[in-house]
Amino acid sequence: EVELLESGGGLVQPGGSLRLSCAASGFPFGMYDMSWVRQAPGKGPEWISAVVAGGGTTFYADSVKGRFTISRDNVKNTLYLQMNNLKPEDTAVYSCGTGRNAVQAMETPLRGQGTLVTVSS
Repeated sequence: EVELLESGGGLVQPGGSLRLSCAASGFPFGMYDMSWVRQAPGKGPEWISAVVAGGGTTFYADSVKGRFTISRDNVKNTLYLQMNNLKPEDTAVYSCGTGRNAVQAMETPLRGQGTLVTVSS
């Protein structure tokens, strides 16, 4: 059974940091490009970052470039998102899934349920 389980969300003050994790199982994780997508309350989904299967190349949306870092551990079958200098507009449910760009990330059936990040003072 394919499973993508996100964790690490929570409440953080503006300027703070969080590290999200996505534990994958049931498919050959190391062979897939992976993405993070977020959905803010009342808004549509937004692709924010991707990493290729081998981990050597990463991609970021302009909204998070320079603040967020995507990484992966193909031994532990885990995807990460380090989020620094968080802003209230980063408040959203963050989910992981396969794909290396916005189109692939939105169309994939391999996506987790997400973890809520709330940035507020």
